[in-house]
Amino acid sequence: MSLNGKRIVRRQPARKDSILAIDLGGTHVKVLLYGQSDERKAPSGPRMTPRAMIRAVRRLARGWRYRCVSLGYPGVVFRGKIFVEPRNLGKGWVGFDFERAFGCPVRVINDAAMQAIGDYEGGRMLFLGLGTGLGAALIFDRVVEPMELSHLPYKKGRTYEDYLGKAGLAKLGRKKWEHAVFDVTERLRAAFEVDDVVLGGGNALKLKELPPGTRLGDNANAFTGAFRLWLEPGWVQPAPASRGRSRSKRK
Repeated sequence: MSLNGKRIVRRQPARKDSILAIDLGGTHVKVLLYGQSDERKAPSGPRMTPRAMIRAVRRLARGWRYRCVSLGYPGVVFRGKIFVEPRNLGKGWVGFDFERAFGCPVRVINDAAMQAIGDYEGGRMLFLGLGTGLGAALIFDRVVEPMELSHLPYKKGRTYEDYLGKAGLAKLGRKKWEHAVFDVTERLRAAFEVDDVVLGGGNALKLKELPPGTRLGDNANAFTGAFRLWLEPGWVQPAPASRGRSRSKRK
């Protein structure tokens, strides 16, 4: 089903206590079952393949019964499919069949978009995830657009992620890194003309001050976004039809 060329994320019947949320990052994989209060986590990193992630999630979710899964993935996702291998994890993610591996319906979404959905309060919102890398998503009236800003050029031949990611924090030091966060936030606010800017990710907590007009997102809202994907109707994601056509013509 589509609306003005955009794919609608359909609501499917789901018992609230049957949803497993997975927040996959470059440092940890975290899981939470709807209705539980404490997340469970395990290390991830450059050796984590999809099969290794499945094994880790099964160990973490031991004792929990779930019928559907939301997976926040740190990379490009179109129509619930992973299109690009991650920079900070192992290989084999593109084309992997998560529904077969879990044995239940799975919704895969960009991890920044998943947390943005959890933080969304209305209007036009920009989410920036300051973690191992740099995640970004824009939401306008429940239309969700994950954005691959991290590898775009920023300064001195380096990218936004080179400055704002974990490596940038280590190289620049907290003070210069925070200055870069302020600068990038203001540039993107002006470019996208947003009402609301949310800063999330583990390193957002290292800011001594927040840029003007921003608010701190709760990292637990990644799970809130995962649950909202199943429980709330009307979430819309742009459908990359032109990309699909171009691929089919090349075959």
